[in-house]
Amino acid sequence: MTLQQDVAEATTLELDRHVFHSWSAQGALKPLVIAGGSGAEVWDEEGTRLLDFSSQLVNTNIGHTHPKVVAAIQEQAAILPTVAPAHANRTRGLAAERILAVAGEPFSKVFFTNGGADANENAIRLARLATGRDKVLSAYRSYHGNTGAAIVATGDWRRVPNEYSRGHVHFWGPFPYRSEFWSATPEQEAERALRALERIIEAEGPGSIAALLVETVPGTAGVIVPPPGWLAGLRAICDRWGIVLIFDEVMAGFGRTGDWFAFQNPTLNPDGIVPDVITFAKGVNSGYVPAGGVIIPPALAAEFDTRVFPGGLTYSGHPLAMASIVATIDAMREEGIVENARRIGADVLGPALRTLAERHPVIGEVRGLGVFWALDLVEDPATRAPLPAAETARLKAQLVAAGLLPFVQDNRIHVVPPCIVTDEQVARAIAIYDAVLP
Repeated sequence: MTLQQDVAEATTLELDRHVFHSWSAQGALKPLVIAGGSGAEVWDEEGTRLLDFSSQLVNTNIGHTHPKVVAAIQEQAAILPTVAPAHANRTRGLAAERILAVAGEPFSKVFFTNGGADANENAIRLARLATGRDKVLSAYRSYHGNTGAAIVATGDWRRVPNEYSRGHVHFWGPFPYRSEFWSATPEQEAERALRALERIIEAEGPGSIAALLVETVPGTAGVIVPPPGWLAGLRAICDRWGIVLIFDEVMAGFGRTGDWFAFQNPTLNPDGIVPDVITFAKGVNSGYVPAGGVIIPPALAAEFDTRVFPGGLTYSGHPLAMASIVATIDAMREEGIVENARRIGADVLGPALRTLAERHPVIGEVRGLGVFWALDLVEDPATRAPLPAAETARLKAQLVAAGLLPFVQDNRIHVVPPCIVTDEQVARAIAIYDAVLP
């Protein structure tokens, strides 16, 4: 029997025995088989179709197998499938140009990485080198990636077995529904969280802090929309002490909030404040080819005009990834995909989820914008006690059985369809949530 015959006769799950899966105890795994996808749907090998309201890992913003992006990858593969990052390449330059155009002023350079984790890793490196300081502050309710500094900057449980990087300090960010500050209003929550952060900075020594790294809208931690005053307060704190403000837009960027970047949303950021550095990945090309990066302003880039930046990756600016970025941004512009995400969130998905919450006491809070929402599930609406993990897992299985692929984290269902989702698909999904939720 040849290798090809052996592989052809093995089932996908039999072959999957050879795969070591992330964030998992390996022994009891039986993953869902995904054989194909198109738009906002995926299907298994038997042809059973599921509405993908997970966007996989909240990254297929343009949907599955978008023809323009697929064609761009195929075209680039036939011309130049790989090139060393030291060389200039037109497709890489075009991708950087497209990204800077949607990021706006004052950004002037893009450092390309292979994903969001190493984007945050290199943003931290830039801040430390530019300031000559060491410490990085980040929130407990956060996820920044699974590389050395990024995982320690992360605030959730995954940090604890991986704490090998130095100089990281954590703080509680605002979360009005589950406040650490006994706040009565969102405005009070922002004020108290900012004051607590200032006290941590004073205690740590402002002159020792290189960067403040925050997700503009914390995603995996619960789609925590920041209350009024939070982003402007962060900008003021960083300006006061010369700290580099890094917005992690890996999950929130490229259409997810109904904007190219979440910090550009006028509701989230009415003061129009701009970070010093932006990190991105995921939605920039919907993960069709691994890609991420750091968006850098002129002043920070100039720090390395006469000294070497000690960082790099073999696949930085990989041509296939760059072609997919150019095609994704062009398609999003031509087809009004960012605008669709904004409209869906404001007019269709948001109102439907709030109506759903009125019928299901298990939904303690609905929060989000664009196509970036979370249902905070509770045992008791009065105490807001989180729904136990076993119950949430049961609901996840029922949603899949009913034809919807959800993103479930802790006691939450994250409602995160692709930005190209239609009104009809939202209605189908809402009907499934309605039938499954107690």
